[in-house]
Amino acid sequence: MRFSTLLLGGIALAAATPAFAQDAETAPPSPITISGSVTAITDYRLRGVSQTDKHAAIQGALTIAHESGVYIGTFGSNLAGWGTFGGANVELDAIAGYKHTFGTATVDVGGTWYTYPGGFSESDVVELFGRVSGTHGPATLTGGVYYAPKQTSLGNFSNTSYSRGQKQDNLYLTGDSAIAIPGLPVTAKGHIGYSHGNPGLGPNGTSLAPTGEYWDWLLGFDVAAYKNLTFNVSYIDTDIGKKESFYIAPNFRSTKDGSLISSATVLFSLSAAF
Repeated sequence: MRFSTLLLGGIALAAATPAFAQDAETAPPSPITISGSVTAITDYRLRGVSQTDKHAAIQGALTIAHESGVYIGTFGSNLAGWGTFGGANVELDAIAGYKHTFGTATVDVGGTWYTYPGGFSESDVVELFGRVSGTHGPATLTGGVYYAPKQTSLGNFSNTSYSRGQKQDNLYLTGDSAIAIPGLPVTAKGHIGYSHGNPGLGPNGTSLAPTGEYWDWLLGFDVAAYKNLTFNVSYIDTDIGKKESFYIAPNFRSTKDGSLISSATVLFSLSAAF
């Protein structure tokens, strides 16, 4: 088909727009919804551990959901690119799941495929998840279970030993709360997580529980700044000490000052939703 024919067709379509607009007003809502966000954050922490060597990150997320509850999504962020994730500078995740509300409880189950483009092989991680949340007044509580089946990328590695081809699994349990403060555009947030699994770094520095077992927690506030903009400030910490992290040094130390990449910090972020 010639371009001129397409142009004429476009003109005709534009001329008919008023007629279509009237029909659109009565058309049912689309069964597909698309949402996403872009975030600037002072440090990308995954389960209390910095993924960016205590540097800032730019992150993006996109979700396509069907009215049935089925959805797919993706998340991306820059990384440190030093000694972890096969030297990758980017994390790009693929997410799929099903979400549905039963009475007062909302159930969300699915899986996440963590990938690290540009890094070495045997770094990707596949993890399954299940979450249940409920709202009472201004408070929303969520409990989650995350399980990564045995896979090579989670095999043990330390300064003293590593067995190539070894596979490990990982379990992560979470509790989260969000409480809207009446009369203010502010939501108080809390999080606690427990990791149990692969003690050490995988063949290319990949790990979901680098010291094998630890707790992480967060306290923070979301502030609705302007329209779709949200400002967040959070305090985050873990119970990982110098002794527990010694056997995976120097990967577990910041290249800036040699401090643990799991030490306490205050994070600041600004997100734009669409």
